[in-house]
Amino acid sequence: MNNLQFSPRPDKKELDESLAFSPKFDDHGLIAAMAIDHATREPLMLAYMNEESLKLTLEKGEAVYYSRSRQELWHKGATSGHTQKIHEIRTDCDQDALILYVTQQGAGACHTGRRSCFYRAVTFPPHNPVDLEFVDDEKTFDPNEVYGG
Repeated sequence: MNNLQFSPRPDKKELDESLAFSPKFDDHGLIAAMAIDHATREPLMLAYMNEESLKLTLEKGEAVYYSRSRQELWHKGATSGHTQKIHEIRTDCDQDALILYVTQQGAGACHTGRRSCFYRAVTFPPHNPVDLEFVDDEKTFDPNEVYGG
């Protein structure tokens, strides 16, 4: 891995106007990263990055996340071929969240076979108990063929 360095975190007032990239990782060393389609602005998925995966993302130009369930680096698409080419990375005012504007390579971002992981919506007005409804349920690939049954 190259020797990319993030800037030290200045005080809050300076941070709000600074052009120094100083990502704030949580107590587990992670930062939320929302992948959004570069062309359509459709939300594709939410994942997490640690310092190493963020540096690898910058180096490769493709999304590399940290899998909390597997406790390991996860180069999105390494198994499926459904990689995410980075166009732009934005951070919020206190630099504790990221948005990745990506081109989704392949048929979809979701392991369920859908283009987006956000294929259900909370019903409004809510019932008791609160329910979900499918809003984008079209499968764009067969996950059993891609990941095995």
